[in-house]
Amino acid sequence: MRHIISVRDLERREIDGLLDRAGEIEARRFDPDLLAGRILGLFFFEPSTRTRMSFESAMARLGGVSLSMGSVEASSVAKGETLADTIRVVSGYVDAIVLRHPREGAARLASEFASVPVINAGDGAGQHPSQTLLDLYTIRQSMPLDGLRVGLLGDLRYGRTTHSLAIALSLYKAEIAAIAPKGLELPSGIIHELAGRGTVVSEYTAVEEVIDDLDVLYVTRIQRERFPDVASYLDVASSYRITPDLVRCAQPHMIVLHPLPRMDEIDPGVDALPNAKYFEQAHHGVSVRMAMLSEVMG
Repeated sequence: MRHIISVRDLERREIDGLLDRAGEIEARRFDPDLLAGRILGLFFFEPSTRTRMSFESAMARLGGVSLSMGSVEASSVAKGETLADTIRVVSGYVDAIVLRHPREGAARLASEFASVPVINAGDGAGQHPSQTLLDLYTIRQSMPLDGLRVGLLGDLRYGRTTHSLAIALSLYKAEIAAIAPKGLELPSGIIHELAGRGTVVSEYTAVEEVIDDLDVLYVTRIQRERFPDVASYLDVASSYRITPDLVRCAQPHMIVLHPLPRMDEIDPGVDALPNAKYFEQAHHGVSVRMAMLSEVMG
């Protein structure tokens, strides 16, 4: 049994191996015999489109089937069942579990009670390893991963995608430019962890200060669902916007990524530029998650 809970649990050689496998899979898109007869359980306690559907597509392309818990309101969770008990029970129905939960640490907890592999599909403001793997895969399609200068822009306080990606990039000797509105800075604990890994982190409040020195610009939305109240959200909403003119100030090879969904932080005019890779990024999710499922169940 092999859980995938956090990028902290993965060594560079393991990440490279998963990315290599995703590349092999992407060339053929189907391997219907690999997981034939296997069942994947999808347990999403938060809304999802790309992560959920790409895991479903990945499982179908590998010959398996997926079962969903459905809405939280229609499950035994609404009756007060604990996550531990839910995981204990459903472990008897499926061969692996994909879990998304609003509470940080929920996936780690689930792995302690599961009798099948657990893949973390996002836990609060914690980790999102499958997103990080497809982010790295997308970058690697455009340039080598070693020694990059990567700008992380947006909600860096609550953004689990940026937390995961920053930790993973430390394995590739990247430099991080953390660009965030006041109050949404990268948590000090992560900055200290990155420093301990030998990663240089520079902090900025405006993307214009650093965009001409980046290889990758990773944009995230302001996450209203992470804020304690609407007023706090409105204070920082729409505080930055990536436009075609701004992208033209960057180096020609710089790519723009976004875990999606986007709101107003990327002008639709950027979509037509060769730098825009966020829709390719989303499409790579199927191949990367096929590689992950084949790792834990194949």
